[in-house]
Amino acid sequence: MISPRIERLRAQFLEQGPVSSHEPELLWARSWLATPHEPWNLIRRAKATAAVLNGMTPEIGADELLVGKFSSRLLSPAEEAELEQWRKVNSRATSAVLGQRAHMSIDYETLLRLGLHGIREQIGIYRGRLNTSLPAELEKDAFYRACLVALDGLSGFSVHYAELAERQAAQADSVRAQELYEIADICRRVPEHPAGTFREAMQAIHLVTFALCAGQMMLLFQLGRPDRYLWPLYQRDTQAGRLSVDQAQELIDCLCLMLNVYTPRSLAVGFMVGGRDGSGRDVSNDLTRLFLESIRHTRLAYPGIGLCWHSDTPDDIKQLAGELMAEGLTHPAIFNDEVITNGMLRAGLSPSEACMYQHSTCVEMTPIASSNVYVASPYVNLVQLLHDLLNIPPLSTEPASDNNLAVDAVSAAQLVDRYPAFESLMDAYAAHLSEWLRAAVIVENTSQMTRNYHGGWPLLSCFVNDCLSRGVDIDQGGARHNWIEPSFVGLANIVDALAVIRKFVYEEHKLTLDEMTALLRSDYAGREDLRLMFLNQAPKYGNDDDSVDNLAVRLTELITRECAQYRTYLGDNYHPGFFCWIMHERLGSVTAASADGRRANQALGDGSGPAQGRERLGPTAAVLSSTKWNHVPMLGGIAVNFKFARTGQKETFASSLRDLVDTFIRRGGLEVQVNVVDKDTLLAARVHPEQYRDLVVRIGGYSDYFVGLSERMQEEIIQRTEHESL
Repeated sequence: MISPRIERLRAQFLEQGPVSSHEPELLWARSWLATPHEPWNLIRRAKATAAVLNGMTPEIGADELLVGKFSSRLLSPAEEAELEQWRKVNSRATSAVLGQRAHMSIDYETLLRLGLHGIREQIGIYRGRLNTSLPAELEKDAFYRACLVALDGLSGFSVHYAELAERQAAQADSVRAQELYEIADICRRVPEHPAGTFREAMQAIHLVTFALCAGQMMLLFQLGRPDRYLWPLYQRDTQAGRLSVDQAQELIDCLCLMLNVYTPRSLAVGFMVGGRDGSGRDVSNDLTRLFLESIRHTRLAYPGIGLCWHSDTPDDIKQLAGELMAEGLTHPAIFNDEVITNGMLRAGLSPSEACMYQHSTCVEMTPIASSNVYVASPYVNLVQLLHDLLNIPPLSTEPASDNNLAVDAVSAAQLVDRYPAFESLMDAYAAHLSEWLRAAVIVENTSQMTRNYHGGWPLLSCFVNDCLSRGVDIDQGGARHNWIEPSFVGLANIVDALAVIRKFVYEEHKLTLDEMTALLRSDYAGREDLRLMFLNQAPKYGNDDDSVDNLAVRLTELITRECAQYRTYLGDNYHPGFFCWIMHERLGSVTAASADGRRANQALGDGSGPAQGRERLGPTAAVLSSTKWNHVPMLGGIAVNFKFARTGQKETFASSLRDLVDTFIRRGGLEVQVNVVDKDTLLAARVHPEQYRDLVVRIGGYSDYFVGLSERMQEEIIQRTEHESL
């Protein structure tokens, strides 16, 4: 049963939405301007982090059991003017700090086991071994001092919440006063000291996660595997009678709701449950079930909960996942534990670490507790790469196009001479992709370099292996893993487009490549007959047709080989992925019509499965097509979406969904996600958005509120193939 508290908190969130604040930026600015003579950049940044945490206005809402969120206090006009002046100065005077941030899970096990006090003791041991007359060790000492400054700010942050809880308790009725005094006691114990109870652990992980977001002004920290690191405390408390299952469920629901409160919409934050340990044993437990049950209780876009699915996952957990999806809930997403673990082993991780992965926001894989991985860096428009060869420019020069490496200009009349056979076109595509990726690697490595010289996150570094043991900040290479994951968007579109060109240009000679180019440039003007011919008379990826699916195999193998050539600035590897977040809509909006029959400005395919509306033989055929190529190297993530109409036979449908997922997993699919929502509901939500505020749909790897999406994105969801049954 959903507790009344959770229903009230959920209703309150739907009414007010996520809360953001400019207060942290103002506090950071004041600290930065006050410390110009600090010789160590890391210490200066640590002081700014501490200033934010010590200066933020704490806020505790009615009914909340876990505390830590942005204040709803608005800046005064004088503060707004002060902040605007800082932004002008900062934009002109501060060195560039580029590249991906967050998208990771910290070392929660160490946080709960040692607390901040224990981490300080570790730092003291490391500092005691240094000879600061040596320049390299002097630099390490500065890093450790920066860590201590930031940790002190985090300790003060928790104390401020304890003090506020005590003040509010003095004004509250007896029931709420007791809750608030308990909150105050907990905030004085954790995260400063090791967590002694399940409740303390829940508060510690929430407060530290929020502090990393607020104190460093970066969002999207994930919670790792809470059913693993919370399990010992849960067992101990329930066995001792200190914690009931209902109390644990309510705390879990509160945690899940709080993630929505401070995460803006159209992003993604979450955690994973289930899976195997390093010896191959299933680790599912009662907490796994409670975290999955929270999906039904909160019914919101966040958190994105991933279930690590394998052959030994308990049947009741598989069935529960099927039931949740059958009810129209967009979580959990299903991840192939064996495929991802093998991918991590292939990347060089040990067995004990390879099983501890996290979908870092949507479906990008990063190692828990040890990651400085850049995800989706960059997004690559696979269709535009073909258009470059055909001399079809992007429709806009907006940065969202993400493809700005042009090939030598060539007139349409020369195309047939340049690409006289389909294989010559494929060879040219491979060469262009290779050159484009080379240019992208230079950009991403430059970004890592700027972080090395100008960045630094001492607070975050306290919770990421092996920053403290190495004495090196995460931005300077202290983390154990520093790889980069470019994400390739529009796989289905490029495969279908190549199949059309091969059939109608090179095999049947229905038109020349010159004529194809002119047709695409004109957005099929006056030739709807040809567009329909391309759509309906050429094979389409997603229908278990080897003639087109083998093109996907060929392209994914090409991309894997190309990425394997490169190393990051910090010395790690590049690992590709095929997911899109919302970039299939953004990139599609600046891409001309494509040979697969897609019109100009329309969204590209929403992931690694078939393009919208092209699954003609049902979901099983789509599963077969999308698993013919090797998913193991794709640590950058893969999203395969399925959309089903609502059905009255929920139990039967849930079992069928489970069988479909099992087939996908057995065939080596990395990730699959499901929308169970009918077209009529989506159309009604467009007309009466106020009645569908909590209608959540799966996008390109994450979930979002349908009524908050752009019109183009809403249309993309509506256009997806709606399977009537399994």
